[in-house]
Amino acid sequence: MVRSLLIWGMLVGIVAGLLAFGFAKAFGEAQVERAIAFEEKQDRAQGDPPEPALVSREVQSGVGLFTGTVVYGTALGGLFALGFAFAYGRVGPPSARVMAALLAGAGFLALVLVPQLKYPANPPAVGQPGTIGYRSEWFFFMLLISLAALVTALMIGRSLAGRCGGWNAGLLAAAAFVGLIVVAQFLLPDINEVPDQFPAVVLWRFRIASLGMQLILWSTLGLLFGAAAERVLSKQGQA
Repeated sequence: MVRSLLIWGMLVGIVAGLLAFGFAKAFGEAQVERAIAFEEKQDRAQGDPPEPALVSREVQSGVGLFTGTVVYGTALGGLFALGFAFAYGRVGPPSARVMAALLAGAGFLALVLVPQLKYPANPPAVGQPGTIGYRSEWFFFMLLISLAALVTALMIGRSLAGRCGGWNAGLLAAAAFVGLIVVAQFLLPDINEVPDQFPAVVLWRFRIASLGMQLILWSTLGLLFGAAAERVLSKQGQA
């Protein structure tokens, strides 16, 4: 069963990657081009020579973007399928479709939305090259905190379900998750390296496009994989 789910997860991940590629081409690449133009303008104003491009923009926005999104989608789909196989029958609802949708929603919340609320994605020309490692470390630390908060909230919900009922336990678990995230985002350092002259519209459109790509990936996994998993499990009499 796990092998079949893994194959379907990777296939659905390919579809999700293709959809994310189309979205990125339509809504994200224009903001990248504007950010690069801003960076080049700043360099000319400071008299700095343009940095040689190791890979042309045509390749980056075409084959590079296509390969990156499809490979990422495939890997994410495989991991999603393994997570589903582990969780199904142990936690959550008995329906494969509902389980996949909830797993996708939880993944998007904990692994994408919460970390990016604290450390959002930035286009080129935003941030100092020397602080890439510093920013990456805090982003992944926020991601780990978010994941730990989600696991803690689920444990709280399960432990209280028998005493408080499913609805009240869910509300208390949600409140615990929000409380932990608020404390973490308050305590962790802020990182703001956006140049004063950088167009705010470009910045926010890029960040929205970045979130949109992730939303498409996770939504596709939740919907399409749920349908595929239901068929796999029904054939084996486990749905």
